[in-house]
Amino acid sequence: MRSVTLNNGVRMPILGFGVYQIPPEQTERAVTDALAAGYRLLDTAAAYGNEEAVGRAVRSSGVPRGELFVTTKLWIQDAPAQDNARRAFETSLTKLGLDHVDLYLMHQPFGDVYGQWRAMEDAGREGLAKAIGVANFHPDRLLDLILNNEVVPAVNQIETHPFFQRTADQELMREHGVQHQSWGGFAEGKNNLFSHPVLSEIGAAHDKSAAQVALRWLIQRDIVTIPKSVDPGRMAQNIDVFDFELGEDQMAAIAALDTGASVFFDHRDPGAVARLGRHRLEG
Repeated sequence: MRSVTLNNGVRMPILGFGVYQIPPEQTERAVTDALAAGYRLLDTAAAYGNEEAVGRAVRSSGVPRGELFVTTKLWIQDAPAQDNARRAFETSLTKLGLDHVDLYLMHQPFGDVYGQWRAMEDAGREGLAKAIGVANFHPDRLLDLILNNEVVPAVNQIETHPFFQRTADQELMREHGVQHQSWGGFAEGKNNLFSHPVLSEIGAAHDKSAAQVALRWLIQRDIVTIPKSVDPGRMAQNIDVFDFELGEDQMAAIAALDTGASVFFDHRDPGAVARLGRHRLEG
């Protein structure tokens, strides 16, 4: 598995397995199948409600902990966020059954961001998180966090797929040593991604599917991606993207699909901010 090196020297697989929207009762089986297929990066979050199932699968897999890269995420915390964030992190570790995570992300750019980040910096210094980062930060919010804190986020996980390519975001991240990670790499099938004529035609030239082309496109842009599936066959297909390479003309054809807008929701939209800001996790 190809990997990237984060700004603190930690190695992270460039392709992993995400468990967003997998029900807790299906998650343990899905993660077990993913590990059997060769995935070593697992991405969960407190807000997904399936950390315990991920932890059970990890512990029963027989895969040495040192071979795994486990990510979870901190949900929005009220003030005093530094104290609340520490308790939330300890809860996640307990649910996962782990003594550390490889990456801990601030899930949303809302709430007491600086108090949350200070707690995450503490977790990193104590070795409870090998790397810390953020998710859903637009360039202005990311740069503000970088300029006013001690630790530069190792990762920014943002919506990225052929219809929302985030080129300017990636340029700023590269400038400041932040690794770009994609969520929603398949756009959840919106805009007919799985049968899109451009992606399908490129795939046919390589004997690959449109989905595999989308993943390969992300990897060739040095973007970490975490496709999700509960089907073992799809899991195997999604990880089988390292035996071909897209040409410059094919990368350009995909670049032309960019709409410059989210296919889900805009984190700068006041309505979205209000919805996310009101949501708190039990416990």
